[in-house]
Amino acid sequence: MRAHYFQHVPFEGPGSIEPALYAAGYALGHTRFFETADLPAPKDIDLLVVMGGPMSVNDEREFPWLIAEKKFIRVIVEAGKPVLGICLGAQLIANAMGARVHKNKEKEIGWFPVEGVPAPGKGTFNFPAKLEVFHWHGETFDLPPRAVRLARSEGCENQAFQLGARVIGLQFHLEMNQELLGAMIGGGRDELVVARYVQSEAEILASSPKRYQAVNRVLVDLLAYLRQSL
Repeated sequence: MRAHYFQHVPFEGPGSIEPALYAAGYALGHTRFFETADLPAPKDIDLLVVMGGPMSVNDEREFPWLIAEKKFIRVIVEAGKPVLGICLGAQLIANAMGARVHKNKEKEIGWFPVEGVPAPGKGTFNFPAKLEVFHWHGETFDLPPRAVRLARSEGCENQAFQLGARVIGLQFHLEMNQELLGAMIGGGRDELVVARYVQSEAEILASSPKRYQAVNRVLVDLLAYLRQSL
């Protein structure tokens, strides 16, 4: 099996996704848009993971590769292949599938809980009733047509969605580990202006190992869920 991830900036890599995919038996490729916008052939990948980044999906003039990226995501979704989007990645999936991405009522940066939303019917991924996860976003997405909400929070109503059996978008970061967290803070420290849903650097870095372990366990479950859909 072949997985491929899209990375938008050097400081938002795959984190714990990479070892989880290797452990599940995937070969792993990547496109790093800050280096090259070359895309793989859709037939050559079995799973697409779209990472985060500080740009907006609406910044096509500044980052013209966003146009081709969104078209590629739509091709993969319509081909029925599994897709996982993280933060900007979830917004890109939503936008590629016809939904609006816009400013959220609150900026969220730090460790805050999300609530799993029981989805109607069967065949959707079940999030824990409550999970403390890492956030870093100022925008949010509307749900694409026929998508179902999987998680919400006080600061953001659409925290996760599922589209069909094989596409999941997360506004938050399950892939977080200490190395990735340090890189993200280094890349966006100027945004850490304490507010209702913005923690200080000290608060963010005070995370216990149990926090990382909890979100990484859900990540492994989610990847296993997508793998079973192949």
